[in-house]
Amino acid sequence: MILPIVAYGDPVLRKQAEPIGPDYPELPELIANMWDTMYQASGVGLAAPQIGRSIRLFVIDASPFADDEDLPEEQREQMRTFKHVFINARIEEESGRKWAFSEGCLSIPDIREDVNRLDTVTLRYQNEAFEERTEVFDNLLARIIQHEYDHIEGILFTDKLSSLKKRLLKGRLADISKGKIQVDYKMKFPALRRGR
Repeated sequence: MILPIVAYGDPVLRKQAEPIGPDYPELPELIANMWDTMYQASGVGLAAPQIGRSIRLFVIDASPFADDEDLPEEQREQMRTFKHVFINARIEEESGRKWAFSEGCLSIPDIREDVNRLDTVTLRYQNEAFEERTEVFDNLLARIIQHEYDHIEGILFTDKLSSLKKRLLKGRLADISKGKIQVDYKMKFPALRRGR
């Protein structure tokens, strides 16, 4: 089932999400709905806060990057097969060199900006079977994971921009919150619910 994606301005996007256990109600159905929602919106990642659930859960399918000819073949192959569910994730370490890449977000449609992130991340998480994992991810995979991880920490990619960039985007972000934007996927706009 396709769920509406919560737009910029909703308080759920600013909360630090809560851990969950295997007894979380209808978790397999929720994960399936998150995949459906992400694919319908042409995303590569989706975090539970983006569908209004303040829990430590995100999904990533990096396969759209497999066609990116700017990436080395080894990375493209890695992207082709990377589809994961991350539950109760915690970043243990971020390392390597900082690099800029143009990021966007399904909760902030039509805005893309260069964000600097370190290129290696060590992540401790649980998979769908609640098996504990600790893995090191690098390059573009590290960035996708860091972006989705930020969502469960209540952080948006726009928070990482310069104060000048934030001021320049303020009006556009307000319009997104009010639903004054054209999107081709289902969204919930916080300002519309408050009747503004």
